[in-house]
Amino acid sequence: MKKFCVSFFVLFLISCSQDSVQSEVAVKKFNWSMVTTWPKNYPGLGMAPERFSKMVNEMSQGQLKITVYGAGEFVPAMGVFDAVSSGSVEMGHGGAYYWKGKVPAAQFFAGVPFGFTADEINAWVYRGGGLELWEEIYQPFNIKPLPGGNTGTQMFGWFNKEINSLADLKGLKMRFPGFGGEVFKRAGGTPVNIPGGELYTAMQTGTIDAVEWVGPYNDLAFGFQQVAKYYYYPGWHEPGSMLEFMINIDEWNGLPPHLQKIVEVAAKAVNQDLLDEYTASNNRALQELINTHDVQLRRLPDDVINEFRAISDDILTSSAENDADVKKVYESFKKFMGEVRSFNAIAEDAFVEARNLSEE
Repeated sequence: MKKFCVSFFVLFLISCSQDSVQSEVAVKKFNWSMVTTWPKNYPGLGMAPERFSKMVNEMSQGQLKITVYGAGEFVPAMGVFDAVSSGSVEMGHGGAYYWKGKVPAAQFFAGVPFGFTADEINAWVYRGGGLELWEEIYQPFNIKPLPGGNTGTQMFGWFNKEINSLADLKGLKMRFPGFGGEVFKRAGGTPVNIPGGELYTAMQTGTIDAVEWVGPYNDLAFGFQQVAKYYYYPGWHEPGSMLEFMINIDEWNGLPPHLQKIVEVAAKAVNQDLLDEYTASNNRALQELINTHDVQLRRLPDDVINEFRAISDDILTSSAENDADVKKVYESFKKFMGEVRSFNAIAEDAFVEARNLSEE
């Protein structure tokens, strides 16, 4: 009995010690920093990480606090990926196509010319194997990606002359990231990658001749109507541009499971919330651009769009041939695209066509 009591007491002490350790882990507080590629508190893009931070803080009851920094406050806009990768900061928020020089396949998780709409890319990432591929290509850089918002279909951009053929694009310097920028280059233009906060000045001073940014909601906020006259659509290059949260994997692994789940749930909520914001705000902003600022809305000619499509198909195919990761992601992308296009032809596409006919 004496031996039994001693053994029981030892086991009791071990159990208490383990419970104490688990309790300490459960109540440990985490203070993270998140750097972004957007100006601080910029409408839509810049507010998404702010809302994410607030949501995580509230759901974790203050156990995980995330301080958000705008572009240039802590690191330059285009330094976000490296900062998260190295562990200088725990998190980042931006667009995956900004890192195409490091991870060419990352562009599929932002905007692909003539690719997925917002609903389609969400379905591919969350239900079609896209997220697993995204994690795979970021793993060597010690980064865990999560969807971080969507702007919906964007506008083609701002010009000071009409675009009636590809010849009108020859020699134009235009802010244009990702695969879309490569298409623009093949079409005779000169794409440049400039952070959003520098675009107005670049356009005003003639550093660039045209600018592609997002859509009416954000373009009005930057005041592009003051430096360009013609506003072109459709945004063939970014039909549903997804943003991303980036998390340093070492820091992620250091979170207890319940905080990891909170981060994932908050990211998914913000991903949808941002799309809702753009859907609600873009037309109001467009009407102000047209009616108050006399912006000239123009549609690209069909033959120009078709030429962009042909160039895009060639670039995507050749990129897949020259990069194993691009090939792997592109094959998944194409397979899922075929599936959703087949159904959407008799669903959303058919409905929108019928709705538009009834309004005529």
